[in-house]
Amino acid sequence: MGVATHKSKMTINLDYVRSQFPGLDTEWTLFDTAGGSQLAWPGGRRMVDYYQTSNVQLGGSYDASRLADERVAGAVAAMAAYVNAADAAEIMLGPSTSMNMRVLSLGLAQTFQPGDEVIHTNLDHEANVGPWADLAKRGITVKTWRVNPDSWTLEIDELKPLLTPRTRLVAVTHASNVVATIHPIREIARVVHDAGAMICVDGVAYAPHARVDVRELGVDFYGFSLYKTYGPHYALLYGRREHFERIPGINHYFLENEVPYKFQPGNVNHELAYSLMGLWDYWKGFATAHGRSDLEADRAGQLAFGFDTVAAHEQALVTPLIGLLKSKKNTRIIGLPTADRSRRMPTIAFVVDGKKSDDITRAVDRHKIAIRFGDFYAARLIDSLGLRERNGVIRASFVHYNTRDEVKRLVDVLDELL
Repeated sequence: MGVATHKSKMTINLDYVRSQFPGLDTEWTLFDTAGGSQLAWPGGRRMVDYYQTSNVQLGGSYDASRLADERVAGAVAAMAAYVNAADAAEIMLGPSTSMNMRVLSLGLAQTFQPGDEVIHTNLDHEANVGPWADLAKRGITVKTWRVNPDSWTLEIDELKPLLTPRTRLVAVTHASNVVATIHPIREIARVVHDAGAMICVDGVAYAPHARVDVRELGVDFYGFSLYKTYGPHYALLYGRREHFERIPGINHYFLENEVPYKFQPGNVNHELAYSLMGLWDYWKGFATAHGRSDLEADRAGQLAFGFDTVAAHEQALVTPLIGLLKSKKNTRIIGLPTADRSRRMPTIAFVVDGKKSDDITRAVDRHKIAIRFGDFYAARLIDSLGLRERNGVIRASFVHYNTRDEVKRLVDVLDELL
């Protein structure tokens, strides 16, 4: 699954969708979703239930502890199914993608030798750059795969000359949290593997909008933030079991063979883990609310139907904003100037000639519309584009619970400001 699809012609049931997100009951219109989505409340209910009925230590022989064990283990297994991992042991949960990638790098570094090579991009969020760039301190050769500013894409032909027999890892984004171009990860993974290296993918900006199938993508590691995919403030890192088993962990010495526990000091957060079952509750309810009760027992089908349906809606949301920005001669989109969901995600970054990015966002604030400015932790990208002095870019980001009326309000406000 290298790109998102938008084949569904079904109209999204926004009454149902928005009823599942109580955080939307606010005077603000929220277009800062690339930084964090609202929690789908089925997960909130599970979290409350955990606190009320099984908030005890794992591993005990008594009933409440055994229930807690079942709930946490079941949630991890559910997240393995969510990304189509082969084994629940391939799922590592942690507080953030930044932390999960750092833990991974600390372990992998112990398997590398001075003179080995890693490749990162200048497009990624720092979560999938900094941990690898820091390996230079250990004698690892660090190379940068640079985005093509004309196509706003990481070109595979520009990766190939960087690969050598000493390349051990390539770190790349599935879709940038600024530029938003969707990259052909399956094809990139094939090139990386042919060179004898591993691939680590940041899917943070991709996973809220499209299904992630790690086996279809053929990746070694894949991480994303669950609090951006309608879950709690938590994050997931997939790693092939063969890699997780050989990589040294950071937990107690007597847990060195416990996968993935050896990467999770103190274990997972119990109530947050269990609340992740709410993601399945949400997508199952979504399918039913859209007339697909036949998918009640088909988790993969629920996700495929759900993400296909929301893709069409998200493309429709982005279209008028792209149109407005293209019509303004003083405005430049930092990314592809299209709403096509097979090519980009519904996160739109732009700059305005002669204006600081924060001036625009603060003016929009006055209308109770939440957008953002800054580098969004893609600092190397912003610096390479010479946008630091503008205070970065302006970013408006959408998900499927947003409405066309909300977008119209934003477009009308920006039309006056730009």
